[in-house]
Amino acid sequence: MIRVLILCFFVGMHCGFGQQILPERERARVVDEILAERLNHLLPELMDRSGIDMWVVISREYNEDPVLRTMLPATWLNARRRTILLFYRDREKDTLEKLAVARYDFGANIKGAWDKEQQPDQWARLVELIKERDPQKIALNFSEHFNIADGLVHTDLEEFKSYLEPELEERIVSAEPLAVGWIETRTPREMMIYEQLVEITHNIIAEAFSEKVITPGVTTTTDVEWWMRDKVTQLGLETWFHPTVDVQRNNEGLTGHLYSFSDRPDQEIIQPGDLLHCDFGITYLRLNTDCQELAYVLKPGETDAPDFLLDALEEGNRVQDILTDQFKTGRRGNEILLSALKQGKAEGLHPAIYTHPLGSYGHSAGPTIGMWDSQGGVPGDGDYTLFPNTVYAIELNTTVHIEEWNRDIRVMLEEAGFWGDNGFRYVKGRQTDLLLIPRVKDHLGE
Repeated sequence: MIRVLILCFFVGMHCGFGQQILPERERARVVDEILAERLNHLLPELMDRSGIDMWVVISREYNEDPVLRTMLPATWLNARRRTILLFYRDREKDTLEKLAVARYDFGANIKGAWDKEQQPDQWARLVELIKERDPQKIALNFSEHFNIADGLVHTDLEEFKSYLEPELEERIVSAEPLAVGWIETRTPREMMIYEQLVEITHNIIAEAFSEKVITPGVTTTTDVEWWMRDKVTQLGLETWFHPTVDVQRNNEGLTGHLYSFSDRPDQEIIQPGDLLHCDFGITYLRLNTDCQELAYVLKPGETDAPDFLLDALEEGNRVQDILTDQFKTGRRGNEILLSALKQGKAEGLHPAIYTHPLGSYGHSAGPTIGMWDSQGGVPGDGDYTLFPNTVYAIELNTTVHIEEWNRDIRVMLEEAGFWGDNGFRYVKGRQTDLLLIPRVKDHLGE
C-alpha cells in the first residue's frame, strides 16, 4: 500500500497533462522486466531466424557497443572494464545460454562465467567457453551498412583474433542480421508502452503550439524550442535531439530541405498567419519517439486555418497513405520507397520520403526508406527487408503550391507507425488537422 501511495505521489508530480510517467525506481523495474522478456523469449527466435548459434558482444566502459547499451541492466549506466557477453543457442535442445565473461553477473539475466583466480586471462577464458560449445558460427558486431551493428572496435577484434586458432577464426561472421533484428523488433509489452510515449510527445507539442506558450508578435521560434526542452526536463524525461521550430509564411519563398534542420534563422518572431512546423522526440523506458506536426497562427477574426492550408495537409496525409500501403513483410526499403514515389507522382503530388526505423534509438536499425538527399534509394540499409513487429518514423513531405501566397510550401509530417502481422497502424494516431494558435473559444462566440 505504501509503495502504491509513493508511486501515485510521484506520478502526480510528473503528470502535468495526464500521462503516468514513472519515477526512476519504477522505470528500472519495468526496464529490467522487459529486458528479461527480450533475452529469454525474443533472442532465441532471432538467433534461429538469422542462423547464428553463437553471438559474442564485446565492449569497454564509456565506449559501449550500441547493442550492448540496450542490454545493460537498469542500474548499469555503462559497461564495466571490458565487458564480454556470450549467447549460445542450441536449437535441438531449445536452450539459450547467456554468459558474461566477467567476474560478476551481468544483472539478473546473464551469469558471470569467469573466475580470474583460475584463469587470469579474460580472452583465454572466452576462447575456452567457445571451444566447449563448438559453435558453427561466431557472430561479432561488425557491419558495413548498419552503424548500430558495427560496435566492435578494432583493438578488441584484433586481440580476440590473436587468441583464436585458424579453425575457429574461420567461423567468424558478421552479427548484422541478428544485431539489427535485436534492435528493431518490439515486444507486445513494449508496444503498450509505446502508445503512452507517443501520447506524451503529442501532448507536449500541443501545449507548445498553443497560447500557453506562444504570444504572436512576442514569442520566437527559439523560445518554443527551449520551452519544449524545459518541459521534457520538468517531466523527468530526455530528448534525443534538440527540437526545431520553423515558419513558413506568405511573404517568403520555399527554402531547401536543410532549412528546417540547420539553416533556419534563430529568434524568428512568430506572427499571425504563420504556418509553424516542429520536429521533436523524447526518450523514455529505452524507447524513442520522433514527431513532426504543424500549427497555424490565427489572424484577427479567423476561427480556422485557411482552406488552402487544410487542403495542403490532406495532400501530406495522402502521401503517408501511399507510403504505408506499400509496406509488406519481406519487401526491401528501396522497393517501398520507389513504388511510393512513383504512385505519388502519378497522382500529381510532389513527395519526398525519408522514413527510418524507430525504437531503441531514434534513428534506429532496420530498412531505411529513403533519405531527404537520396530519393533514388539508399544502398545497403535501404536493401534490408521489412520484418513484422517493427516501428518506423513515417517521415516525409510534399511540396504544394499555394496560389494565395504565390509560393510553394512544404508539408512536413512525421509519426510513429507499427508494422505487424495484421498490417500497418499508427502507434497513437496521426495529425489530420492543423493545431490552432490560439485555440478557438466557442463559449466567447469566436
